[in-house]
Amino acid sequence: MVEEKFFLGRQPILDRTQQIMGFELLFRSPESLNAASFLDVQMASASVIVNALTQFGIQDVLGRHKGFFNVTREVLMSDAVELLPKDRVVIELLESIVADQEVIDRCRSLKKLGFSLALDDHIYSPSFHEVYRLVDIVKVDVLETPAQSLPEMVENLRKWPLTLLAEKVENAEHYKFCSQLGFDLFQGYYFARPVVLRQNKIDIGKITMMQLMKQVMSDAEWSEIEETFKQNPGLTYNLLRLVNSVAIGLRVRIKTLRHALTVLGMEQLKRWITLALYASNDQNGVQSPLLEMAATRGKLMELLVLASRGRGAGELADQAFMVGILSLIDVLFEDAMAELVGKLNLVENVKSALLHHEGDLGELLVLAELLEQADFPAVSEQLDICELELDQLLSAQLETFSWADKLSASL
Repeated sequence: MVEEKFFLGRQPILDRTQQIMGFELLFRSPESLNAASFLDVQMASASVIVNALTQFGIQDVLGRHKGFFNVTREVLMSDAVELLPKDRVVIELLESIVADQEVIDRCRSLKKLGFSLALDDHIYSPSFHEVYRLVDIVKVDVLETPAQSLPEMVENLRKWPLTLLAEKVENAEHYKFCSQLGFDLFQGYYFARPVVLRQNKIDIGKITMMQLMKQVMSDAEWSEIEETFKQNPGLTYNLLRLVNSVAIGLRVRIKTLRHALTVLGMEQLKRWITLALYASNDQNGVQSPLLEMAATRGKLMELLVLASRGRGAGELADQAFMVGILSLIDVLFEDAMAELVGKLNLVENVKSALLHHEGDLGELLVLAELLEQADFPAVSEQLDICELELDQLLSAQLETFSWADKLSASL
């Protein structure tokens, strides 16, 4: 652990195939949470950002992905930014930075060193023409930018060989609109927010998966579970791929469905079936951003239970993992959470956490969601509610990032 304490957040950036290509990294020191302005926070956190990445190691924080983080003019001009690994990061210039000659020269210098540059929350301006020649990515806040002005802005920016990134894409309809305009990258949890809930749609594959989930939650007989698997070859395939990954931690390679069932045991099987559901129900398979998001929630919650209650809290830790994984099942099945939970044989504290964010598990789920939003003041308050220390959270996050990266890596 680093000596200086700080909050760490990651927000996913997806490409046109809806696979995660990077994360925006957000760091705040606890002392800066009450700073007078956002820029003050950025300036106060500059040394924390560099220290965190260099002492933790970029691999632990990002896995196989690139890291995006924003800088003020002061940080941009400092030597500290050059400590960052140029092949793993994208330096985002905050919208407050003016494109004067000093900034243009600094960008040119960083480009010669091999760094990738981006403009954050940018609005097209002729004053940035020289900068457009140097930056790789332009990020546009599509939530704050009037929809009618976006086409003209995209057309103007397309005069340079830029990659356009749409920020704050909040739903699938928004994503489709931005994609048609010509944006190449997308930031926001639109993949976790379905446009409509099609509750009356009959899908045999989903019915089979729900049946399987109910069986494992009810500790059904192995023969019954195996028969249900046989009705869904895609689910079987994804389960075998998942349990064969390094993330499962097994010394033996799984060769058949029966082998997987007997080696895993019921508790592990519950976990990996749920993960396989996400992988089998998405065109991206094991690289689904929804799978990575759900798996990250589950693993983080499990580790936080173990950190606060010790290894003796095995059952509660397993329940925490299931709450995190199942917390996005309404998105997976495009159905209401209450309807789905009612079909599963879940214990009461898991139900309460999923439906109402109540109890110890519900409080941990709130913490995981706040981290995804990088709402650090709220995270600080929620840590107190959960009776957790910041050091415990950071340690659990790093272990979770590594685990999720291995899980979602191409097998």
